[in-house]
Amino acid sequence: MAELEHLKEECGVFGMYDFSGGDVATSIYYGLFALQHRGQESCGIAVSETNGPKGKVSSHKDMGLLNEAFTPEVLEKLKGDIGVGHVRYSTAGSSTRENAQPLVLNYVKGTLGLAHNGNLINTPQLHKELEYTGAIFQTTIDSEVIAYLIARERLNSKTVEEAVGRAMKKLKGAYSLIVMSPRKLIGARDPFGFRPLCIGKRDNAYVLASETCALDTIGAEFIRDVEPGEIVTISPEKGIESDKSCCILKEQHARCVFEYIYFARPDSLIDGCSVYHSRIMAGKYLAMDSPVEADIVTGVPESGNCAAMGYAMQSGIPYNTAFVKNSYVGRTFIKPKQKNRESSVQIKLNPIREVVAGKRVIMIDDSIVRGTTSDRIVKLLRDAGAKEVHVRISSPPFLWPGFLVFPPRRFYGRVISEPMYRRENSSLPITDLWKRSGRLSERIPLPICLWTDCPTS
Repeated sequence: MAELEHLKEECGVFGMYDFSGGDVATSIYYGLFALQHRGQESCGIAVSETNGPKGKVSSHKDMGLLNEAFTPEVLEKLKGDIGVGHVRYSTAGSSTRENAQPLVLNYVKGTLGLAHNGNLINTPQLHKELEYTGAIFQTTIDSEVIAYLIARERLNSKTVEEAVGRAMKKLKGAYSLIVMSPRKLIGARDPFGFRPLCIGKRDNAYVLASETCALDTIGAEFIRDVEPGEIVTISPEKGIESDKSCCILKEQHARCVFEYIYFARPDSLIDGCSVYHSRIMAGKYLAMDSPVEADIVTGVPESGNCAAMGYAMQSGIPYNTAFVKNSYVGRTFIKPKQKNRESSVQIKLNPIREVVAGKRVIMIDDSIVRGTTSDRIVKLLRDAGAKEVHVRISSPPFLWPGFLVFPPRRFYGRVISEPMYRRENSSLPITDLWKRSGRLSERIPLPICLWTDCPTS
């Protein structure tokens, strides 16, 4: 359970094209279910029949979880062999049904469906430019800017994928896109590779997804990741086509480190790197850098568990489960309102007294900013009889807002400062607290984006 309670970058995208003509809505639904951890505010699916009336798209989107928004009757009405789906946590724009995705845009060249994971930093400029040329926006999200850009560029492009490429040249920021046209499914990733996107195949159907765990859920075989700056076009005529000419490819990629620390499921692979392994290694390095005598090591569910196991492996201190998690409470940090986040902590976890009473406990979490979660969890352990609580954080210090994770205008609250890392904090009932400060690249063997070196253009 991360302390990064106001990160705003988590969404999940999923697209599918069945060349055999089978309906894809149910498979998209299950694929999105595997990505539910990436967004719990709203969800949606849009599908089209490639052999039906050109431009006819059936869609359904609503607030809440997938099992709240979709019923068997709703899925039955979504007929189509090509489709795209989305689970949302608000990155830009308020949490309303109007801002739910996928976006479906009808324009002179046909119909466009779009699902977007990411955050643009030049939205105001593009928004104003599009308004001057006649665009009338129906939402407050930056994804609609992307949809309008693609539609506008399509007027002077031979193909939809060419229009996507021309639009990408004007985008600054983090994005992974899935675009649905009447007979093509298109995936695109920003030149730095901030957000993940992968390709899979099941029988005669191709799949695009934010994480490989979604491919596993529907029985699809992982083919490869979409590369930074690449556009992939899926069609019955040509299968998978790749185009890397649309953008100036960056010499240094900048995959967001929080995919490995928190966002992604541990059973996913991102750019060939196991999320599970990276978290295990984070815990091992933490044990090397910050040893302490204790009786047990435990993790804060769920994202702290792997690092806790790594810490236990390296230190030789037994790992034990100290918390029972209420599975019916959503992830803490992605609640839009702070008040909701704080109440969620109180009902989400309950310590097992028999495990912690009279023990010196090392509590591993993946990140900390405000302390909203940590102070309550530490108090839970103390109230359950823990003799000592040693907090260890597996990620580097979080000191500055990342423009591509959340804009500074939304960055507020109590931020942990440098002196706190290595001293006892009187405001929390913690015996000591230590936070990882480096060597992150040693356990994630890929170019990654940290707070201080995140590129913006």
